[in-house]
Amino acid sequence: MKLRYLLAALPLLAACAQDPVSYFPAKGASEVNPDTHLVLTFPEAPTLGESGFIRIFDAKSGECVDSLDLSLPAGLTRGRTYGPECDYIKTPYDYSRDFVATNKNTLPGTPSGGAEPTPRDMQLTIIGGFTDGFRFHPVIIHDNVATIYPHNNLLEYGHKYYVTIDPGVLVCGEFQGVKKGAWKFSTKGSGPADARHLTVAADGSGDFNTVQGALDAVPDFCKDTTWISVAPGDYEEIVYARNKTNVVIRGAGMDQTKVHYANNEVFNPHPLLLKTNEWPGTFPSRRAAFALDNCDDIVLEDICIATDLFGQAEGLLLHGERIALYRVRVIGSGDALQANGTIYMQDSEVIGDGDTILGRGSLFAYHSKFFNHGGPFSWVRNVKPAHGDVFVECHFEGLPNRPADYGRTNRNGATTYPDAEFVVINCTTRHFNPAGWSAIGEKSATMLEFQTRDADSGQLVDVSKRHKYSRQLDAKRDAALIARYSDPGFVLNGWTPKR
Repeated sequence: MKLRYLLAALPLLAACAQDPVSYFPAKGASEVNPDTHLVLTFPEAPTLGESGFIRIFDAKSGECVDSLDLSLPAGLTRGRTYGPECDYIKTPYDYSRDFVATNKNTLPGTPSGGAEPTPRDMQLTIIGGFTDGFRFHPVIIHDNVATIYPHNNLLEYGHKYYVTIDPGVLVCGEFQGVKKGAWKFSTKGSGPADARHLTVAADGSGDFNTVQGALDAVPDFCKDTTWISVAPGDYEEIVYARNKTNVVIRGAGMDQTKVHYANNEVFNPHPLLLKTNEWPGTFPSRRAAFALDNCDDIVLEDICIATDLFGQAEGLLLHGERIALYRVRVIGSGDALQANGTIYMQDSEVIGDGDTILGRGSLFAYHSKFFNHGGPFSWVRNVKPAHGDVFVECHFEGLPNRPADYGRTNRNGATTYPDAEFVVINCTTRHFNPAGWSAIGEKSATMLEFQTRDADSGQLVDVSKRHKYSRQLDAKRDAALIARYSDPGFVLNGWTPKR
């Protein structure tokens, strides 16, 4: 009788003995992409400890290939004070490289461009070959899901690995970490079959789990077009790529594919001795959620790119020639979109705070929407012969209690940007400052407007209080000028993207 009851209870006992935590990659999984994150789903929300290690070992050699020390803070939480010795680099930043630096072959924090070494007293990883490194969160928790971010580019194809997690790293119920050999997986034997057509899927069903992994697979200055298709999903990662050319990154739609990260100037500041964001060749910025740096002939389509922090925080930072955005939503804070080079955008959206658009390049926006949570829409910094920012059939909208304006060119150090250019043709506005521009530093600036209409009434707006340095265009007298500024090729140095 006792034996019968014991046998009947075995399934219940086995169920109780099962680990209530689910793992991704699953225990014993094969064909895992080397750029995978490690994800644990708990029965309830875990908390992150302040010490202990997460380690990944090569199952064959026993070598520890990656180690995350939870006693190190993720990044800075308070802004730094810069002294008068902090200035822009005197010679253009050198983007040339004989090899692509990774965490495997280069010490994170190795300085470039005259910067001092990045201190290693916080989490630091090399992304996209930027040796100075990025601060990052080793573990991000949302509800009951904890995602572990290994250092980039350390796992390889054709290897077996196991993961250990010290007790106290993640606290939830009876969870006591992960012991040696309990969580094993093996990576794919080789890379994608078609190097010019790559797929990204967060669930591991594509060639890569991350957008960064796919961009890392594209050779520098590749002459052939590489197509990167990003499946619907949430991709929480810093993306930084440099020296990439002829790449099309295509999501599944602005509401379906989102790439984002909690990054800004405080979390990943510029070096103590070097400023960013001023002249061509300046030291690269590390504060954007998604940055394409020294990249030419790039297309972004059907995707949302966002930062999750406030302050000086780009959702998207662009530095390059002939970069096109189609149906792209950019969410940021101050400088939500930084546009340097020649940039075209169509049927897109930008949502941000003051200086929603910053840049020293040429931006042509067509049939796009811009939303501002307070402050000017732009701080244009172009220098002739380059054009500035031109908007055709676009919409600008502030808040009911904080009306917006087109922008400013007030003094920044020694300049008030006398060549600054901001042209608005056949656009609509809502919750907008009657002055149009908050500040125009020089009469020589080109601040032009033609037939702006109220978004609600459809009537032409009252421009009688516009800034005295701006100019309203006349349909007859300025017909040729209106036609020129309506032509992307005129604004973008002869480049005419598809419309």
